[in-house]
Amino acid sequence: MSKKQPKLKFLKGEKFMYVLTLLLLIAIPVSNIFTKALLSKTNVETEKLEEKIAKQEDINEGLEMQKDELVSMENIQKIAEEYGLSYRSDNIVKVTYSEEN
Repeated sequence: MSKKQPKLKFLKGEKFMYVLTLLLLIAIPVSNIFTKALLSKTNVETEKLEEKIAKQEDINEGLEMQKDELVSMENIQKIAEEYGLSYRSDNIVKVTYSEEN
């Protein structure tokens, strides 16, 4: 005599729980990989911006040095002599810029 195997019956909601568990087992690693890729992309963009900022700071520093050279007293006297002007310290007025309002 052959015995019939009883048909496996799921309880109410049990099938839903199995499907949900399977989906979570797939979704968690996929979301983890996605977030790490997004973080990596953001880090690359941050590094590019930091490099750009460093280059701009170098340019600004160079321009500041050029400005200091151009406003040096020696340069002012040299240019004044080229145009036939004379240097009198009592005529010099220093203008400064203040960000205070």
